[in-house]
Amino acid sequence: MAQQQVQKTVTASDAAISSCCLNCGNSPLSVFYRVNKIPVHSCMLINDRNSARVFPRGDLSLGFCPTCGFISNVAFDPAMETYGRIYEESQGFSPCFNRFMDSLARRLISKFNVRNKKVLEIGCGKGEFLAAMCTLGHNEGIGIDPGCNPDRLPEETRNRITLIRDFYGEAYTNITADFVCCRHTLEHIAPTREFLLTVRGAMSSSPQAIAFFEVPDVLRVLRERAFWDIYYEHCSYFSAGSLARLFRSCGFDIIDLELDYDNQYILLTARPTSVSKSRLTIEHDMEDLRAKVARFSFMVTEDLEMWRRRMNAWFDNGVSVALWGAGSKCVSFLTTLQLDEQVCYVCDINPFKQGTYTPGTGHAIVSPEYLASRPPDVVIAMNRIYRPEIAAELDRLKVRAELLEV
Repeated sequence: MAQQQVQKTVTASDAAISSCCLNCGNSPLSVFYRVNKIPVHSCMLINDRNSARVFPRGDLSLGFCPTCGFISNVAFDPAMETYGRIYEESQGFSPCFNRFMDSLARRLISKFNVRNKKVLEIGCGKGEFLAAMCTLGHNEGIGIDPGCNPDRLPEETRNRITLIRDFYGEAYTNITADFVCCRHTLEHIAPTREFLLTVRGAMSSSPQAIAFFEVPDVLRVLRERAFWDIYYEHCSYFSAGSLARLFRSCGFDIIDLELDYDNQYILLTARPTSVSKSRLTIEHDMEDLRAKVARFSFMVTEDLEMWRRRMNAWFDNGVSVALWGAGSKCVSFLTTLQLDEQVCYVCDINPFKQGTYTPGTGHAIVSPEYLASRPPDVVIAMNRIYRPEIAAELDRLKVRAELLEV
């Protein structure tokens, strides 16, 4: 069994912590959800099972700011985080995700005329989105990420994209761009306001530049009590409103603010400005946030127990269960529920993940073809948006497993 951890809903006896909100700086945060001893990384490539099982762990304590609605892991220790080339976060092997990414790039290029311009992507990962922006808009690109790899860029874009293997910070504020994008990076940063002020300062010399940020929507996580979407790397959690309030307080005027990708992602587009006023209906979500935080804290324990009973019952009755999708949701699902033999293996279409093991539990990550030789009875999709894609793969492989989703 994986290393023991303690999860509990936080009762009235749990006092609000003393640290202030890193978004607004005004209020101490009230802790409403805790999971101890979880892997500090979910997407690290680990080549042997023993190393995976003893992977470094940290604690998670989600705190809610009653002033701005920001949610963060108040137990987060940035010293535990080590991003690099063996951090494999790419979703670019999924046709579903690639359709979304391509459509998003086309929309942004068309709406903001990002053609023959300079595009800077902060936290570019393996560079798929930056490559799409440069290819479709004939742009020049600069990508900054500690895990970037020029060998993963499409051949036709390599002469138009410069990659910098580092974290974005003051050292790079001299880089000017017409379009600054930052996708699925802000949630990995604890001092959110400090980081955004750095970006804003760098854009001061380009007042017509556009900033585009994309982060997961915490309101959906709270509403669905999707505990598998809460993990150590994500130290910061935003609703549309809390994200907008942060941007406005840092000197941005918000042009667009919307949900996309099955309402899982918040998309925010903004310009640097000296004056900005809240005017979008989607921003006014504090009442909803308070209610969802309270309900999550009260109800999530029941959900965790339901999943534990379900997984144990399958195991006790000889039902083999595989998970599909070896990313952060999978690692959180396995470690939060303390699963071991209840899951036979994890499938992933990313060839870089195949042959490695999940951090914390050491489950083998296999290719879809592996299922044909050792078919499970049940496959659980770790993200419902990929269910049609997974179903098609199971049909292709003639695997007659029952397909479910979290």
